[in-house]
Amino acid sequence: MEPAEFVIALIPLAAIIAVAAVKIARLRATRPESPSADVTGRLEALEHGVQDLQQDLAETQERLDFAERLLSKAREERRIGPA
Repeated sequence: MEPAEFVIALIPLAAIIAVAAVKIARLRATRPESPSADVTGRLEALEHGVQDLQQDLAETQERLDFAERLLSKAREERRIGPA
């Protein structure tokens, strides 16, 4: 392969690399910065609220399970009769 043919073969490769570099530069330019302190604080408050709700839900489910066991036990005792 002669030097002129080699240079001509490199032109499309250089163009592809240039287009990719431009696209990457545009993506980096439009990428949002880190959230502000206000947004971060609100997000932390929301996360804390969700954690509280999850804990409340878990406690409510435990209470429901307990109540269901009591009702089931009472029904079983009525069916069998007093021991």
